[in-house]
Amino acid sequence: MTGRVLVAGVGNVFLRDDGFGVEAVRRLAARAHELPPGVELMDAGIRGVHLAYRLLEGYRTLVLVDIVSRGGPPGTLHTIDVGPGPPVARPGPGPLDTHAMDPATVLALLHDLHAGAGGTLPEEVYVIGCEPGDTGEGMDLTPPVAGAVDAAGDLVLGLVRRAGSVPQRN
Repeated sequence: MTGRVLVAGVGNVFLRDDGFGVEAVRRLAARAHELPPGVELMDAGIRGVHLAYRLLEGYRTLVLVDIVSRGGPPGTLHTIDVGPGPPVARPGPGPLDTHAMDPATVLALLHDLHAGAGGTLPEEVYVIGCEPGDTGEGMDLTPPVAGAVDAAGDLVLGLVRRAGSVPQRN
């Protein structure tokens, strides 16, 4: 297992606050000098299938940045330790909508791909999530969500620095 870390911004930039993850990773790229070696950033946007295949390349840690609805006020940040196992709630059978893939769907697909094609699953999976205010059509984040972007970057930096200091399992 390598020590590589992938930070992926997920979301649709044409649906206001749903673009939070993409904007957070874009802004974090401007702070690349603060990232430890082995950390890669990815604007996954709505390309969940591409993200799942990329993860099979062997990352020790995955950090997804996205919106999450947990009942808090817009702009509230959450750090969720998903763990390496497949999600408990899996999407039902039927056609895969590649334009509506939330983190749980991506992780379920990743485990299905791993079962069929092999590859390496991440040992650690986290979601840095932000409570959305408005996910209707539009390209601007609402003010509370826009105000949480840099703080989300700080949370990501804390996680990836910690991930880099944890001994690797063999």
